[in-house]
Amino acid sequence: MTLRIKLLVLLTALAVLGGVAAASLLHASDRAAEKDRTQAGGPPVASGRVALTPDASRRIVFRNMAWGPHRDELATVPAAEPGGPRTASGVKCLRFHAAAGTGICLQAERGTVEDAYRAVVLNAGLKERAHYALPGIPTRARVSPSGRFVAWTVFVGGDSYAGTDFSTRTAVLDTRTNRLTASLEEFTVVKDGREHHAADTNFWGVTFSRDDRHFYATMATGGKTYLVRGDLGARTVTTLHQNVECPSLSPDETRIVYKKRVPGAPADAPWRLYALDLSTFRETPLADRRSVDDQAVWLDARTVAYSLPGDFGADLYTAPADGTGAPKRLLTAGLAPVALGGAGATR
Repeated sequence: MTLRIKLLVLLTALAVLGGVAAASLLHASDRAAEKDRTQAGGPPVASGRVALTPDASRRIVFRNMAWGPHRDELATVPAAEPGGPRTASGVKCLRFHAAAGTGICLQAERGTVEDAYRAVVLNAGLKERAHYALPGIPTRARVSPSGRFVAWTVFVGGDSYAGTDFSTRTAVLDTRTNRLTASLEEFTVVKDGREHHAADTNFWGVTFSRDDRHFYATMATGGKTYLVRGDLGARTVTTLHQNVECPSLSPDETRIVYKKRVPGAPADAPWRLYALDLSTFRETPLADRRSVDDQAVWLDARTVAYSLPGDFGADLYTAPADGTGAPKRLLTAGLAPVALGGAGATR
């Protein structure tokens, strides 16, 4: 083969690859544009005022997943009419939580080469108070009942996590002093009564006590997961119970609802929701037998909400926390709910 023919072959190959790349970009652009168009039969969404302050009527604030110009924005609906028209805030979040007028919003900053992520602390009017760069992809967020502490978890590349090439980093911020603990791995770990040191230790899924000192979270090490109780003052975490992921503390702080890996379940759908009595460590399965990959929230003292895959990303469901009853769909195309006003706030 002459040099001229080799060059022609190379140029032809480059042209074909360039065409494939251009087609892929156009397809991705079309998909992104499609999500900006309102889908038929979807919930009505309109711009308006959204605040984190409680009022006389109970409301749910959540990430709107419905396709259209308000996709990914924080939106609100009356708790008594969750399927009704939505009011969108203009503030976009991948993960969100709020309590006592403080919100935490984990956001994506779209780049030409790759995305960056940040944690934004919001005031009651959804205005930014502070922001922090994130080292990975957002997955969990929580605010303490007083609004003083916020926590977030991200996936980062590197170590092993749940059989993948990811590990986690969980940070806790004191919004009063602006002291940031960049990773709970800085805390002393007490496992089975002894100080524990292991390179594979990861934390995720913080849920705060109302005393502004203690919290619960998941710790993974040695191929197992544990419920841990943390002490922000002593900077320690202590293991309590095995096979607990993404805990959520009840308003009366007597129970944890969490996702548990169930033996015999499919590898790609291994979790079921359970409730754990913190005084007896008795486990009670919740009524929904589907696999739930979410950190549930307590809408009130009896009911938890959580997400499951839906036609437009995720739908929200509820179930009684005592294992009775049956799961119900709360609303379509939504994620990360927070209940405000009325009898109380989401935990």
